[in-house]
Amino acid sequence: MLWENQTTVTEFLLLGFPAIHNFKILLFFVFLLLYICTIAGNVVIIVLVSTSHQLRTPMYFFLSHLSLSDILLTTDIVPNMLYVIMAEGGVITLAGCISQFFLFGTSAGSECFLLTVMSYDRYLAICHPLRYSAIMDFKLCFQLVFGSWFLGFMAALSMVILICSFQLCNPNVIDHFFCDITPLLDHFCSDRSIADTDVLFLAISFFIFPFIFIVVTYVCISLTILNISSATGRQKAFSTCSSHLAVVCTYYGTLIAKYVIPSKGQSLIVMKITSLLYTVITPLFNPIIYTLRNKEIQAALWKCTSVRVQI
Repeated sequence: MLWENQTTVTEFLLLGFPAIHNFKILLFFVFLLLYICTIAGNVVIIVLVSTSHQLRTPMYFFLSHLSLSDILLTTDIVPNMLYVIMAEGGVITLAGCISQFFLFGTSAGSECFLLTVMSYDRYLAICHPLRYSAIMDFKLCFQLVFGSWFLGFMAALSMVILICSFQLCNPNVIDHFFCDITPLLDHFCSDRSIADTDVLFLAISFFIFPFIFIVVTYVCISLTILNISSATGRQKAFSTCSSHLAVVCTYYGTLIAKYVIPSKGQSLIVMKITSLLYTVITPLFNPIIYTLRNKEIQAALWKCTSVRVQI
């Protein structure tokens, strides 16, 4: 029933990056290399967490799901973006466009909640170390991960229902490299004020509230670390959450800039660059940050590499 109002538009033309005609081959290979590195880095983290006994802790369990979310997000966007770059524009069906946005919304929303769960894990580990093992057991870890994916799924589904409940009109040209919510809203025939309000509500619920929770947990963590008497103890406590904090700042910074700050007045170039940050760059940075700043992952990677070499 929801699709009856959408007979006007059956497909969209994604323009991608029309201003880079002379650099499309270079841009294609740059993004292809970044995509391969992103997949490889996140797969390495998932494999290490699955096979290394020293990484079988709640923090790394959550990290493996964060890597899975990054793989789904970048795989949903980048391959089709590469096609759009080489073809200097590409046609995508309405169903394909909705599906791409749904997968993007699910993975992006899940990542927000997974980062929130990881901040809660660090809060318990540093502020309540004696109760940590009793509270953060396997059952709670599973429930938190399941809840993160479920909430991400429901957030994306609610946006898809919103899009399908409005009539989409011509012109069916999207000046973007993927089917994001903002260019889709621009194709609503009817008054989009209700849709804008719903998008803002979801942005506050699924981006701002988790971000505020993370900020509060890190304030508590910082106060606890400052009360540690030894400098070595403070450094060790901070090192356990520095990687997560770096990822949070990168990911939430780009999402808030894209979806919470009013987009009116922003140029298309700024919009596309911001979108590239959280669809291409952030999924690549996550495994790099955790690999470079986490000694346990470095040790597990070195051990795994040494075993392979000996074999």
